[in-house]
Amino acid sequence: MSNNSDIHQNIDKYFMSYEDFDVHQLMLSDKSRILSYKNAIFDSKDKFTNKTVMDVGAGTGILSIFCAQAGAKKVYAIEASQVAKIAKEVVIENNFTDVIEVIESSVEHIELSLIDKVDIIVSEWMGFYLIHEGMLDSVIFARDNFLKENGLMFPSIAKLYAAPCQLPSFFDFWDDIHGVQMKCVGKEHRRLKSLKPEVSIVNDENLLCDSNLLIWLNLYDVTVEELNTLSGDNTIAICQKDGKCQGICIWFVVEFPNGSELSTAPSCEPTHWKQTVIVLPSEIELSKSDPLTYKLNLNRSEENSRFYNMELTMLDSAEVEHEIPCCCNMTKCLIMRTYIEKQQLNANNLITNVNPDD
Repeated sequence: MSNNSDIHQNIDKYFMSYEDFDVHQLMLSDKSRILSYKNAIFDSKDKFTNKTVMDVGAGTGILSIFCAQAGAKKVYAIEASQVAKIAKEVVIENNFTDVIEVIESSVEHIELSLIDKVDIIVSEWMGFYLIHEGMLDSVIFARDNFLKENGLMFPSIAKLYAAPCQLPSFFDFWDDIHGVQMKCVGKEHRRLKSLKPEVSIVNDENLLCDSNLLIWLNLYDVTVEELNTLSGDNTIAICQKDGKCQGICIWFVVEFPNGSELSTAPSCEPTHWKQTVIVLPSEIELSKSDPLTYKLNLNRSEENSRFYNMELTMLDSAEVEHEIPCCCNMTKCLIMRTYIEKQQLNANNLITNVNPDD
């Protein structure tokens, strides 16, 4: 277990990492990220007008500015890093000193009596594979201590999806390097890559299956304790085409109270989060309608609470209970589908043959 000095050191490193302006330029250049928040806020002006807002992890303050522009009467911009000093200048530059108060502190260290309860909490807390960095813990603390009853969370829902995928750059590349085979190098490369998640852009055409929802978080009631271990049920993915499963692609979607969303799916415009990929050490040949079954666990690291350990277990599809009906090509599922179709046909024939006068 980590001692207190290790924990404080990790926290300090985390906040210091956000003092690099290259990081902020990367995030501010992400149009999907910025416009999803701006549109969600501006499309909800009726909810922000004359309301009190808390921006958790405000960074350079752009979300706080959006809230003020949408009509908020008071915005608390909470930022623990030294960037808070820059955020204050941004507020002055945009003429919102009478609305936005920048507080240089982590939200956990703010004196509860110094801030009024807020109507809305806004935060861009998501990390790679949604929960990397553990910032959602701070949002939950803000919710439990500063949000009014029936207050709003922007975003309010978070979902984690996955789908088996092909990874040509990790597998096919090594087969032929200008006439030279290096499959042995590729094998070792994949072994090393399989030891930790890879952040990469996955093309939508390289997904082999429709997405499966792994984790669904309601930000109004999820607890920090629940975030320590996140695990979905056994996932059965049905292949939509022939291919080679070479990894599991993971992405997230967050939803706002107005119904809009921010998606990092491969089918959407790429974001700075990209996708997270678990590279398999060896590929699995698949045909259309083949089932592929796996289980993914996310366990918070004991050494650093902002990180998670991913555990992927590939399962035998024959030994896992399938949905009824299931569209895979396994014999038991084919038999069940045929039986259900016959029952539906018989029921339809019975309805057709009924005499209305009987």
